[in-house]
Amino acid sequence: MKNPSLTLSLPLLMALVACSSQADYRKIDTPPATVSEVDLNRYAGRWYEIARYPNSFQKNCEAVTAEYSLREDGNINVTNTCHAGEVRSATAIARIVEDTGNAQLKVKFAPKWVPFAWGDYWILHLEEDYSAALVGSPDGKYLWILSRTPKLDDKIYQSITKRAKELGYATTPLKMTEHPN
Repeated sequence: MKNPSLTLSLPLLMALVACSSQADYRKIDTPPATVSEVDLNRYAGRWYEIARYPNSFQKNCEAVTAEYSLREDGNINVTNTCHAGEVRSATAIARIVEDTGNAQLKVKFAPKWVPFAWGDYWILHLEEDYSAALVGSPDGKYLWILSRTPKLDDKIYQSITKRAKELGYATTPLKMTEHPN
């Protein structure tokens, strides 16, 4: 008989190894600046991925969206959806890092019993009207450009990538995400 904990643990271990081998596209040691404050009620809702750093867990993903909803306990529900031949969804919980103006979160897609699987989700740029955002990890392994619509005005995209460069992130590795018309 198979050991059920081994069956559950092996895929998780493989995912953690894959994540730890992710390329680092930021060569600056100091943490990047985040936005000063985020109104989570305005941030909640659907976001469309416009561009991202390549990563193993989004392989072949297009038409990527992220849904954020506030929970009564002060945390945030996260549902990421992508189309990769079929629709794939992943759910997570995000918690706010104290004293960061809600601009730094810890996100966990792993099961509750895995205590160490929290990843950094920092809001690095946010348009004043909450129409577009730059989010990523301070270590430079992850970076996303998000928009409230499937298409982002090129002027805003250029402004966001300029901000990413100012924060020390490489922008040439960004992969544009396709969204159906």
